[in-house]
Amino acid sequence: MKSVPSWLNLDHVWLPYTQMRGAELPLPVVSAEGVRLRLADGRELVDGVASWWTACHGYGHSHILGKVREQLERLPHVMFGGLAHEASYTLAARLAKMLPGDLGRVFFSESGSVAVEVALKMAVQYWLNRGERRTKFLSFRGAYHGDTFATMAICDPEEGMHQMFRGVVAEQFVREVPDTAEKARELDEWLAKRRGEIAGVIVEPLVQGAGGMKFHSEEVLVALRGLCDRHGLLLIFDEIFMGFGRTGTMFACEAARVVPDIICLGKGLTAGTAPLAATVAGERVYEGFLSDDGDAALMHGPTFMGNALACAAANASLDLFESEPRLKQVARIEAQLKEQLGACGGLPGVAGVRVRGAIGVVQMEGPVDAVGLRAKFVERGCWIKPFGDVIYLTPAFVIGEPELSSLTGTICDVLRQRRGEKG
Repeated sequence: MKSVPSWLNLDHVWLPYTQMRGAELPLPVVSAEGVRLRLADGRELVDGVASWWTACHGYGHSHILGKVREQLERLPHVMFGGLAHEASYTLAARLAKMLPGDLGRVFFSESGSVAVEVALKMAVQYWLNRGERRTKFLSFRGAYHGDTFATMAICDPEEGMHQMFRGVVAEQFVREVPDTAEKARELDEWLAKRRGEIAGVIVEPLVQGAGGMKFHSEEVLVALRGLCDRHGLLLIFDEIFMGFGRTGTMFACEAARVVPDIICLGKGLTAGTAPLAATVAGERVYEGFLSDDGDAALMHGPTFMGNALACAAANASLDLFESEPRLKQVARIEAQLKEQLGACGGLPGVAGVRVRGAIGVVQMEGPVDAVGLRAKFVERGCWIKPFGDVIYLTPAFVIGEPELSSLTGTICDVLRQRRGEKG
């Protein structure tokens, strides 16, 4: 690092996903605009990750900043229990209108992990309110749903980052993604024996994100909907990553024309401006909580639930999806990623390349030196953050062709150089 600001040290901060012994200092960002991060030493990096897939409109969009500023001056926050403010109720109505089917009952929280926790809690209590005790969930190999305790339990228990917690978190059912007719038949037979234990089936539709950027087809979602209907199970879609245009449609479930019973939203909801997530249920689930018995209510309430600033940002983000051609931009990004990342396909150590919407993945044959590669990308003016055995891009939808070419070209160049170093 060329220069280090006085405030940047590791005396008190505990970094995410980092072994702090010997940890390197993170890069100090002093401002961000569009798709570029400006560092304290004056360098600029093209952001290929969009801050963990959130900044879909890029950084500092004037419309979003203006609406947040207006909300800040009027009402930054007010508790959601017993009080109401316009931004949150407007946002809930807009989400209900946008989502398919009868997904229209919006429960707000502050993070994706909590949104999934709420979905799991909803599913279990839905059955308890019906007099049935179903406490298990079915998730899939390669899944990642968050870092809190309940979400760790439904992540991949063998290959995921939470494998050390096996035996500590509640054990759930994990199966292979039913991406073939044979696997679907096997899952059907398995569910027939377990249906009385299972509260719900949860899946990341189309793309399993932090579990390795693994793709599956729309037919998988159609099959899961059919299996859940046949066996009387709730279907939960975790669209924290995929929602808001990332896979090419506004929501991944739209591509398959499948409506889940519960959907979880986050990340792109506020376009990377403020923490906000939502768990949205259909009428079947919502009506399962309506009762003369107060104990049948959903007893959950995050302190910053429906935060006014975050809801203002989310409403402004939805304005941009309505007024600017985001999905067309995603289609253009997809075509460019397919063409330019495809050049990596024949390089040694590369197992393949896959692209869906504004997600481009270079699959390596084994785990990569993530820190070393990241440093090489930074040297070339790009912020790209590999993990596991993948190098991926999830840029903002507003990225220009030259900036995207810089990202794809950097990946290909570094991998070619890597081949030369090994040779």
